Amino acid sequence: MKKPVIEFEGFSFRYKAQTLPSLKNITLTIYEGEKVLILGSSGSGKTTLANCVNGLIPFSYSGEITGSCKVKGRETRELSVFALSRDVGTALQDSDAQFVGLSVGEDMAFLMENDCVPREEMRRKVRENSRIVGMEDFLAALPFHLSGGQKQKAALGGILGEDTGILIFDEPLASLDPKTGTAAIDLIDQIVRRQGCTALIIEHRLEDVLFRPVDRVILMDKGEIAADTAPDALLRSGLLGKYGIREPLYLTAMKYAGCDIAQVPDLGDSSRLEIGGENREKLRAFFARETPPRISSLEEKIIRVEKVRYAYDEGGPYPAIQDASFSLRKGERVAFIGRNGAGKSTMAKLLCGICRPASGTIRLNGKDSRSLTVREIGGVIGYVMQDPNQMLVKDTIKDEVELALRLRKEGEERIREMTQTALETCDLYRMRNWPVDAVSYGQKKRITIASALAAGPEVLILDEPTAGQDYRHYTEILSFINRLNREYGKTVIFITHDIHLAIESTDRAVVFGDEGKGGVILADGDIFAILSDSRIVEAANLKATSLHALAETLDMEAEPCIRGYITYEEELKAKP
Repeated sequence: MKKPVIEFEGFSFRYKAQTLPSLKNITLTIYEGEKVLILGSSGSGKTTLANCVNGLIPFSYSGEITGSCKVKGRETRELSVFALSRDVGTALQDSDAQFVGLSVGEDMAFLMENDCVPREEMRRKVRENSRIVGMEDFLAALPFHLSGGQKQKAALGGILGEDTGILIFDEPLASLDPKTGTAAIDLIDQIVRRQGCTALIIEHRLEDVLFRPVDRVILMDKGEIAADTAPDALLRSGLLGKYGIREPLYLTAMKYAGCDIAQVPDLGDSSRLEIGGENREKLRAFFARETPPRISSLEEKIIRVEKVRYAYDEGGPYPAIQDASFSLRKGERVAFIGRNGAGKSTMAKLLCGICRPASGTIRLNGKDSRSLTVREIGGVIGYVMQDPNQMLVKDTIKDEVELALRLRKEGEERIREMTQTALETCDLYRMRNWPVDAVSYGQKKRITIASALAAGPEVLILDEPTAGQDYRHYTEILSFINRLNREYGKTVIFITHDIHLAIESTDRAVVFGDEGKGGVILADGDIFAILSDSRIVEAANLKATSLHALAETLDMEAEPCIRGYITYEEELKAKP
């Protein structure tokens, strides 16, 4: 019989600055070797629960505790963060908050150095762990110079060196490209099986986590446990929609088609779906529906990129952007997709004037961007960076959202109206006077999006806008952005690894890759055609959606299945 390693008994916790508890009467036991998904919307208490296990509560975040929380039979409040770190390793959602070394290699070796591990053994373990997470070529790199996805992998490599019995992964997929995210979930699965450790995964992306089996799903809501069950049972329960969690695409497609879910075995594993009889016929008929093409009548080109090249280090082996050419039309919705480090964010910085091309030309409304200042470019293009910590400079949320408008010397009435609209859209108005430092990483993302929206640019570039967002906030933000596009003709560029976002909220994809010679454009075209092409999906480190698995099960091509699903969803949204 497996031993309990984490035990909550009648446990509640209230942060010092709050009047109501964030965790309420939690009773939960997690056993040795289990892999458990902690699921829930923002503010449900997922991260707070994890922080009680690793000791950040109460030793870093003080508050009032009632009840019992034990790790390996010991009350956590009677230990210390250092003592708990021997048993619990944590990969934080905000990787910047985790790094302590001046290089990736130093960071991976940090705990081993403190434990006086012999130098050669430490080097061997660092090399081994860096290969596991795909960072062997970046051991000498500064952690803060890495891309968001590379930071995630470096942080993961750091906790692998701790040999702890319990691993906590807080939003491990938030900044990873789909294929790397799949590899991360696979890696977590391998670690659990190989080392026999216990894993807690805190993640919004249910479909991606279910790429590999999990033993249990703990669904949280408002600081309480709403469900503690197996994945298959949860998918059949109807609780996901009730608590604002997005269900897997293949499950939604089956419901749209009128399938009897009770007749589908292994519902929690899209790779093993067996769909026969009437369900199969219903799905084939659903996907065979005639779907109108997305015809673009847009003609005015707002951005032209012509043979652009850029290198961060001209002495390096290859440039970050190589011979890139494409155009963006006014009112388009475009996804920049591709592997980590392929040049997506670099291209965004070139468009915004943060970086300038070494050769080639970028034209904004016909003007060469090199003749424009960053401030002038900012009147055309608004940019929301991937890491919100790199954008936030004011003390309160309201002041942060107002900042760009004040720098442009807008009138007070206009500042008030535009700021309030942006705050309400991003569900931040009630928090407008809160300190920026007091909110979560996901809420910081919404603050930066609100700041960009308030300024009203012609083009809006959003770098991973859905990372760390629960489905409710994801839907609200994208609904508003799509309304800006539809009603005001805003051009929207999503830099994203979220294939759900790409197929639902864009019409076109520009795919970046490296092909061994620097960032190049691998493909540029219709979003459905791009994401149905297995060659492009593989080359760009993308992950086929579960609609691809469903199409394969039905012996159908992927493109009509993806197009049919999205068209039907758009029809539902259009109904009054």
